[in-house]
Amino acid sequence: MSKQSQTDLIRNGNGFIAALDQSGGSTPKALKLYGVEENAYTNDDEMFGMIHDMRCRIAQAPAFTGEKVVGAILFEKTMDGMIDGKPAPTYLWETRGVVPFLKVDKGLADAENGVRVLKPMPELDALLDKAVSKGIYGTKMRSVIDAANAEGIKAVVAQQFEVGKQILAKGLMPIVEPEVTITIADKAEAEDMLRDEILAQLDALSEDQNVMLKLTLPEKHNQYKVLADHPRVLKLVALSGGYSRDEANTRLAQNTGMIASFSRALTEGLTAQQSDDEFNAVIAGTIDCIYEASVAG
Repeated sequence: MSKQSQTDLIRNGNGFIAALDQSGGSTPKALKLYGVEENAYTNDDEMFGMIHDMRCRIAQAPAFTGEKVVGAILFEKTMDGMIDGKPAPTYLWETRGVVPFLKVDKGLADAENGVRVLKPMPELDALLDKAVSKGIYGTKMRSVIDAANAEGIKAVVAQQFEVGKQILAKGLMPIVEPEVTITIADKAEAEDMLRDEILAQLDALSEDQNVMLKLTLPEKHNQYKVLADHPRVLKLVALSGGYSRDEANTRLAQNTGMIASFSRALTEGLTAQQSDDEFNAVIAGTIDCIYEASVAG
């Protein structure tokens, strides 16, 4: 597996990153949207088995290739699982030409200063070593910003970059993800603070420390273009954050140098009850429209 060819695909490839990393708390909701009610499974193992089946179905769809989907973010159980008889990361890269990433955070700490930072991750080094052994290219970790609170936003960004350096030290590419909640009244103000804090952290990185950024679709067009253009940023990607797919695509197309990394907006319209032909047609249409919005910017 060539690290450089994966880097080139992320940097230069036309397309977007699929977020297939719903974990414990969000899995029942994701399954319900997929047409699987909570009474269809009796324990976590069965629940995760069903979400793995959904992810396998997406990954095996004919349209799910590196031509339009340059990367995919996996949950740890998905990384450990198999797709079509191969380890999931191997299948994604070798069979589909899609670069595999891993969600590494363990959820959010309690709210403080209008933000929720990452919970402590004492086992992170061991998880990163496992990810390297399985052929994972990079990682993702999500914090949340719920208010334009300068102290809180500074803390979120500082922690993201601190953990990012731990990930870089293992030879993996960190996706730094400080999400701004889309429903807050002071979203635009929070995004100004966030941009400036990220810029300060990027400027402090050494030339061999590159990161990716995953940010909420902003209120102002090209709010984050200065970040996308920064020499320490391999790629700027957008999370849908609860916007409908149409709204997310519209916003994305207004931002130059930003590509999608959608989760719910990717699986919208897919159900367990669809035949393979129906399912493959829906996912192909979804991939096309997210791809178009990603390359429009």
